Amino acid sequence: MTVRPTTHARPATHRVAVLALDGVVSFELGIPSRIFDSARGPGGEPLYEVTVCTADGRPVRTEAGFSVAVDHGPEALAAADTVVVPPTHDLGAMATGGPLPEPVARAFERIRPGTRIVSICTASYVLAAAGLLDGRPATTHWCDAEAFQRTFPRIRLDPGVLFVDDGDVLTSAGAAAGIDLCLHIVRRDHGSAVANRAARHCVVPPHRDGGQAQYIERPVPEPTLASTADTRAWALGRLQEPLPLGELAAHAKMSLRTFTRRFREEAGMTPGQWLTAQRLELARQLLESSDLPVDLVAHRAGFGTANSLRQHMRSVLGVSPVAYRRTFQVADRTAPPRAGQPVTVSTS
Repeated sequence: MTVRPTTHARPATHRVAVLALDGVVSFELGIPSRIFDSARGPGGEPLYEVTVCTADGRPVRTEAGFSVAVDHGPEALAAADTVVVPPTHDLGAMATGGPLPEPVARAFERIRPGTRIVSICTASYVLAAAGLLDGRPATTHWCDAEAFQRTFPRIRLDPGVLFVDDGDVLTSAGAAAGIDLCLHIVRRDHGSAVANRAARHCVVPPHRDGGQAQYIERPVPEPTLASTADTRAWALGRLQEPLPLGELAAHAKMSLRTFTRRFREEAGMTPGQWLTAQRLELARQLLESSDLPVDLVAHRAGFGTANSLRQHMRSVLGVSPVAYRRTFQVADRTAPPRAGQPVTVSTS
């Protein structure tokens, strides 16, 4: 995940336009509406207004054999604060580095400067064809990673993550990773509590461990091989403790080498990276939901000292614990949390 500052102000109800292209994948088309419509404020008020549109206002075919008739054309893009592009099975010349089709190019011209633009799965090809990803970090479905990188060598592709947040441009891996990215956007805009409630409403996990590396096809392991899942669950209840690698391996009844390899295969990251990510999430929840002093938050989250927590939060989120708390404990929030320096947190 990469996080950089955004500069555009957001209204109380954030306007999201979902641009459906011909051949759109129906599952991903529905993700933004489902997630963002489930994000509600303290009084149950909607925080996002989602509009589905097409490049010319006409119906589009889906990959599932039916067509979608929409109520809006490209004018919806001009009013949007965030534009989401779901994948299409009809990329045409874009799949080989060609330009945007003319109607789509005209539609993109309506997007205001500073608008947040999001792609789900192979819609990364659309953003690449629009020139929005040149020189920037991005991801796409792991099946298309090699071809995508050959086609767009100027893009800094990370095929191992579930999504990349580069501030005003965000990309996700395949299919359900769009859920992860939309929940991340809600969390970035309104905090963990709102995102967690939206996730519960949709009956999906608020945060998935690891990246898409764990989903890449590999030889099926022997059924007798042990898993690290029980050890991860055990560690989650002991985050404030040191939890050295040897102790984790001993709990899993594996050698250090076997445990480290198995952990990366299952979680998509090293044990150390996973522990840091879980501790940071716990610290964020404590900062949002309690008035505990920062040094006590650091202790309970397993960072030991306030300085250690501060360093990790600045590295990943670009803000101090105090600034983060101030953002999410203001009763009437109208602006997103500050973003920070690029950092990948869900690679293997």
